Amino acid sequence: MASCAVRGGCPSDYVAVSIAIFSMILLIVRSTFPFFIHKVPIAKGSAFWIPVIQVIASFNFLLAIVMAVNFLKYKKSHWWLSCYVWAVWLEGPLGFGLLMSCRIAQAFQLFYVFVKRRLPPIRSHMFLPLILLPWVAGAAVIHEKKPLNYRCHFGTYWTIPVVCLHSLYVAVLMGFTRAIRHIEFRFDELRDLWQGILGSASLIGVWVFAYILNEIHDDISWLQVASRFMLLVTASILVLVFFSISIAQPLLSQISLRKREPLELKTMGQVLGIPESGLLLQREQAVDIDPNEPLDKLLLNKRFRQSFMAFADSCLAGESVHFFDEVHELGKIPIDDPVRRIYMARHIINKYINAGAAMEVNISHRIRQEILATTDLTHPDLFTNALHELTQLMKMNLAKDYWSSIYFIKFKEEARMRSCEHEMEEMRGYDFSPRLSSVNATDDPFHQDHFSRGFTQHSHASYLR
Repeated sequence: MASCAVRGGCPSDYVAVSIAIFSMILLIVRSTFPFFIHKVPIAKGSAFWIPVIQVIASFNFLLAIVMAVNFLKYKKSHWWLSCYVWAVWLEGPLGFGLLMSCRIAQAFQLFYVFVKRRLPPIRSHMFLPLILLPWVAGAAVIHEKKPLNYRCHFGTYWTIPVVCLHSLYVAVLMGFTRAIRHIEFRFDELRDLWQGILGSASLIGVWVFAYILNEIHDDISWLQVASRFMLLVTASILVLVFFSISIAQPLLSQISLRKREPLELKTMGQVLGIPESGLLLQREQAVDIDPNEPLDKLLLNKRFRQSFMAFADSCLAGESVHFFDEVHELGKIPIDDPVRRIYMARHIINKYINAGAAMEVNISHRIRQEILATTDLTHPDLFTNALHELTQLMKMNLAKDYWSSIYFIKFKEEARMRSCEHEMEEMRGYDFSPRLSSVNATDDPFHQDHFSRGFTQHSHASYLR
């Protein structure tokens, strides 16, 4: 026990390493499950690369603890096995520091979007390196001063500033979380933030406790082994708790490993509970479509919009119609419901407006910048100018071809069939409508007529037989 307590390789060390490996496997499965199993399209921008960076930072963090705290037996004969590579750079700026910076960047986005009701003034790919700079500077100073001993432990003089740096980032994350705690989120953003704060604070406490035990009681072998086992297990739990999809991709967070029923991907409108979002009423009365009417007025009809959307998709030009459809859904959300309007507006911006978006629409640079620089994401006219431009483009490029396409012919045929079905239902309603009467059958003046008609029909049927 005494030898493995110093050099590593105790049975409990291998158990802790196995737990860390298992947690990383779970993390990778959790982050890739929607994409590989349900074929969800990969998002672009910070919605994709921030969760990816979280997974990489989690791996670096666990690997740094394993290598720096002597869980495994190995000789530090190469420079890349040095304590300063693992305990300083990989555990700090590229591990715990990067993990906390990603979560702070996400909380910063939520604060601006839901509290300030505008997009953040600085993009995430610029904000993340800025907030990571203190970790890089601290690692550079430690690497220069070289205060680590042969067991990769700091002296008491360096322990306090290192713990303060870890605690500072937890405090910053807590500050942003407190600022948005009054927002009634539709997904799990706030819960995930508090879980991250609780997990990171717990890890810092365990790390300090384990360090003190290792430094003060270095002659007690079992205490050293137990403290580092507790440190790695706590870190393994942290990386699972810390990872979140709901902040970066709210709609994707609806897909869970716990769902056993067949997945049916929902639109943002359906998830937000927008009335009749994505639904076609079977008993909806058919409406005559006049090609001479303005296209924006025709697109208000749900069935026509879906037919026109299918035609546009077949021409590989469906982004404008999809954009019209989602903006139309946004208009159904009341003005006095800012949270749902912000969710829908941010979803539309990420999907259609941002440069390089999955379904980027062809609008002018001026209007695109007006939307991205808006000071109110809940404004009812946020996408009005973009709709005007896209409607004109659809008139020139799609509408003329649609009227002579098979899609319009099919739409008219379905409308005619629905009209006939509607008329038949009305006729059946008249035929079988009950007549309420307080007159007895023998006194009913219509009774003889019903009887004679029934008798005639019965006689005619008997004659045919």
